[in-house]
Amino acid sequence: MSDKADAGLRGNPSREDSIHTEESFRLLVEAIDDYAIFMLDESGNVVNWNAGARKMKGYEVDQIVGRHFSVFYTPEDVTAGQPDLLLAAAVAQGRVVSEGWRVRKDGSKFWANVVITTIRAPSGDLHGFAKVTQDLTERKRLEEFEQLRALAAHIQAVREEEQIRIARELHDDIGQQLTALKMALADLESVLRGNGAIAARTSAHTADMHHLIDATVASLRRIAAGLRPIMLETLGLTPALEWLIDDFMQRYDIAVEARIETDDMRLSEAADEGLFHVVQEALTNVARHAHADKVTIDLARDGKTCVLRVADNGRGMTPAAPPRPTSFGLLGMRERVHHLNGAMSIDSAPGCGFRLTIIFPLDAVERKPPDPDAVA
Repeated sequence: MSDKADAGLRGNPSREDSIHTEESFRLLVEAIDDYAIFMLDESGNVVNWNAGARKMKGYEVDQIVGRHFSVFYTPEDVTAGQPDLLLAAAVAQGRVVSEGWRVRKDGSKFWANVVITTIRAPSGDLHGFAKVTQDLTERKRLEEFEQLRALAAHIQAVREEEQIRIARELHDDIGQQLTALKMALADLESVLRGNGAIAARTSAHTADMHHLIDATVASLRRIAAGLRPIMLETLGLTPALEWLIDDFMQRYDIAVEARIETDDMRLSEAADEGLFHVVQEALTNVARHAHADKVTIDLARDGKTCVLRVADNGRGMTPAAPPRPTSFGLLGMRERVHHLNGAMSIDSAPGCGFRLTIIFPLDAVERKPPDPDAVA
């Protein structure tokens, strides 16, 4: 710069301040790495590139300047003409905001919040666009996860309602029919006893039929109870868990030592349901995977929390085969625990068994007292 020009600048403080401000702003934008901030010309070609854009999209300056910004969009969006539509909307409105999947240089996708603002000269002529992009992939994934979790909870609720319906039909409808069949068989035996010769030939068969009906009734009750223990509705959680534990010991010949103390807690129906199924799933996992011969179950109040512990003396978890987070058994338990605002932890080591600890805040699992101001 000539001495004359330099003197001219020094003689124009307002212009000197303006140049300094513009340079400071440029340096600020270039230094930001949490947002992709860059300019487009009036046709949508990239004019400049900041550190955040390089970090977010993967292009170096010399790889992207001069290229059309549609390179950041998915093939489907490009085919639909979305980049041009966004520029047209920005021209018409001055500013447009959009969210959607964008594409990095390596082909991977991220969920972006994009703001495109028009840049105009004092005369009103379009000079280009300023584009600011924020990576919201984690937020998007969290939203999708919460949506899936809500869907899973809904499916579980529908499934349990269906189980209740099937259990009641098995118990009430088919159970009554089997009882009627047994009574009809008893009447037939009374008739046959009037004819000694026929009775002698059929007594063994009718006895077998009695045994078959009794076995069918027992199986029916076991299946119905597995779907939805009637005693969970009629007697509460403790008797239902006692039945579950007794049935488990008889079926698998695995000893269970249980301490169930719920008298000092006013558990809600949802908590009863959730705790029962968590214990049921934990025992199922023991039977399938643990190779254990003893299980301990502890359910009691601890201060302002309700604590459930289930432990076995089985083979435990080996480093080569840790429990998969996607295991449906563990996943189902985690979702039930989450639904009741609880926390679940697992402690295991090779040869040291498997210990499951679940802690619920009491205010999440106890029945709410009736509202005295509620209208009856």
